Amino acid sequence: MKVLMLSQADVTALLDLDRLLDALEEGFRAVSSGKVEVPGRTAVTSEHDGWLGTMPGYGAGLGLGVKLVSVFPHNDAAGLPSHQALIALFDPSTGSPLAVMDGTRITAIRTAGAAAVSTRHLARKDAKVLAIIGAGVQGHAHLEIFPHVRDFQEIRIASRTRESAVQLAALHPQARPVDSYEDAVRDADVIAMCTHSSTPVIKLAWVAPGTHVTSVGYAAPHGELDRELAEAANLFVESRAAAFSPPPAGCMELAGMDPDKASEMGEVLLTKRPGRRSNDEITVYKSMGHAVEDLAASSLVYNEAKARGAGSTVEL
Repeated sequence: MKVLMLSQADVTALLDLDRLLDALEEGFRAVSSGKVEVPGRTAVTSEHDGWLGTMPGYGAGLGLGVKLVSVFPHNDAAGLPSHQALIALFDPSTGSPLAVMDGTRITAIRTAGAAAVSTRHLARKDAKVLAIIGAGVQGHAHLEIFPHVRDFQEIRIASRTRESAVQLAALHPQARPVDSYEDAVRDADVIAMCTHSSTPVIKLAWVAPGTHVTSVGYAAPHGELDRELAEAANLFVESRAAAFSPPPAGCMELAGMDPDKASEMGEVLLTKRPGRRSNDEITVYKSMGHAVEDLAASSLVYNEAKARGAGSTVEL
């Protein structure tokens, strides 16, 4: 049995970001069309508040695979990313293993990419000011991919430490560090939250009418998204079934809310539900992460690797 092995360097080189955005859209459409089989995420807890999760999924045309992802929130002290992952792909017709690839890069960029897809379709067309809250792995990924969906003239970056914000801002000519979360988000057109905060990091009162807000962070007990903001906004998720499941499978910020209040991104793309309804409306995209995003990204990587002859083959 021959299996293609792809390193993080391979994955990074093979994954085109514009094609990724389009693939994520196809994945969202498949979710909302009932064409994807994704059971609930399962996880075991480990040392240092860490956990290991498994995320299998299948979608016609998207592939068959599973991601093993570890989330260890204190890894920054060891110089390691909090999220580390492997993705295995299988032949949908025979079940034979096809590839094992780094999932850490895919997890980072597909998460930011899905938030960027929401921005592409929900932010005002004239959005010019982006605020990124958090300067870790996700802050970097958001800064990398969000400019693919809007021509931002100003990018404000705020973090727990100014040093982190300064370092991230240095990577983009339109970016600058900001001292406080409030200063970053006031009058911003798009706000991207990507923190490990276990409590809300911004308030509804700071968010201007017409703003689009994304939230990809996950940390108990309360999470980074303000409940008042979630309830006041037009709310969007990847999957209602996933987002409104009891935590930790679902979003703790949305626990107890009426699932029908939220629209799936796939429903917007399929025109089954409206997206932004006015220039003054606040829209919020809350991500929980979905296996279809991993399938979309890893299938792109695998197909490109086969086309280029990249990676190394291992006999198992």
